[in-house]
Amino acid sequence: MTRRLFLITTAVLMLACQDKPSPLSEGNAVYYWRTDLRLDSTERAFLKQYDIHTIYCRYYDVVMNDSLGPMPNATLRFSDTLPDDIELIPTVFIVENCMHQKHEGFAKKLVDRIVQMNETNDIKDVKEIQIDCDYTDRSKTIYYQFLEEVRKEAKAHGMRLSTTIRLHQLSMRVPPVDYGVLMLYNTGHPMKFMERNPILDIRDVAPYLRYLEDYDLPLAAAYPVFLWQRTIQGVNIEHVATAEEILKVKNAVEKEREELKRLILTYDLETENINRYKPETYEKIYHH
Repeated sequence: MTRRLFLITTAVLMLACQDKPSPLSEGNAVYYWRTDLRLDSTERAFLKQYDIHTIYCRYYDVVMNDSLGPMPNATLRFSDTLPDDIELIPTVFIVENCMHQKHEGFAKKLVDRIVQMNETNDIKDVKEIQIDCDYTDRSKTIYYQFLEEVRKEAKAHGMRLSTTIRLHQLSMRVPPVDYGVLMLYNTGHPMKFMERNPILDIRDVAPYLRYLEDYDLPLAAAYPVFLWQRTIQGVNIEHVATAEEILKVKNAVEKEREELKRLILTYDLETENINRYKPETYEKIYHH
């Protein structure tokens, strides 16, 4: 009788696991990271050409004010409307030091502000919020508590919650969200640019590949198509990830975790970035 009960329980659990829908949609997406939502004809054509139906759109940043606590900064203006077939996912970037201590009511304020921006700008049918934070061992406990509160507030509005996952965060326990977007860019040390490209280098990614198979959270993947400009001792320096390096990393992570083929993002949607790479490069990045 005990064995029979065990078999029945096991079968029920297996069926439950099979029936559980993945929070990851399947397809192509982009990040939009400017302060004004305005798409030109090249950007609109790019969305169509690569069958992109999701934009993770930065709504605002959150920075730490010594006297007032976490405060919104660089809020997005909505100067344009998106094509009807585009799903918009509000994304908020939080500076890590906002998570060095707990701030009562922060999660509710963040979700309420997103909901207000949606209503004010007639953004309808929003099903998700994403939080972007480069959390560390020091800040992860408070950040995870914050995410739990955000998730609860978002759920009350019919929205799920995702967060970005940087490579160094793969060694930590998973955050309390529906899924993560693995950021496969800014992988190197910015001051070691003479040795490796700080945007993306397979040698910086390789040590983290071993964490991918067992990381217990659904994952999408985001790849860099941006240019990084900076000045060091009066000299202008530009960094661009090569198409070869992007595809080398893509193949490596997908070999370890096939799920990373399911939802693919590029960072970020901008005409200069579109023109930086050949169409066949984008075809290969977005190929499932």
